[in-house]
Amino acid sequence: MNTQSTLLLVLDLLGTFAFALNGALTAVRVIRIDIVGVVTLGMITALGGGILRDIMIDDLPPSTFSDWRYLTVAAAGSLLAFFARRLERLSTPITVFDAAGLSLFAITGAGKALDFGLGPMQAVILGTITGVGGGTVRDVLVRRVPVVLTSELYAIPAIVGATVLVVCDRAGVPGLPAALGAAALCFAIRMIGVRYDLHAPRPQGFDDPDRPKRT
Repeated sequence: MNTQSTLLLVLDLLGTFAFALNGALTAVRVIRIDIVGVVTLGMITALGGGILRDIMIDDLPPSTFSDWRYLTVAAAGSLLAFFARRLERLSTPITVFDAAGLSLFAITGAGKALDFGLGPMQAVILGTITGVGGGTVRDVLVRRVPVVLTSELYAIPAIVGATVLVVCDRAGVPGLPAALGAAALCFAIRMIGVRYDLHAPRPQGFDDPDRPKRT
């Protein structure tokens, strides 16, 4: 395994763990299901985006099913969220883990697409899908509108991070600095969006149901 492949694997596993924690904590806070449901949602959140990516680039079977480490890390993160009861009362860890998973998956998705010989645009698209895919499936399963469609900047940070990685790759920037820099930028944009309640442009006259109406 070369250095680039090792880097992608490490980042992918870190993203898997972060998203597993996020998905499981979301399950505990939103719908209060049992341990089977918590672990299931945690693993779907952690692995869904990567599975979609691998299917789209015809890397079959997906890494999730050909490498035991993915399932192990996803299960460990989900179980940690279930048993660490203090975490379920805190909204900040959920947001941070979500931003971390989004950043790492956007980078590894774009990086894997480049490794498979895809073009820059395709790599950005696949990076974004990898980042938002698992969370989207999670939200559908808990019967809420996916965060990527309604919440603070979400898909945009993934697009930016994946784009920066692709540009760095074309410019010959070494893999590790490029990956870490792109992931840090994605994470920062996502957290700024959460902190200042920033959103992508919405249709004129859009009525946000979460904002109190004036009387």
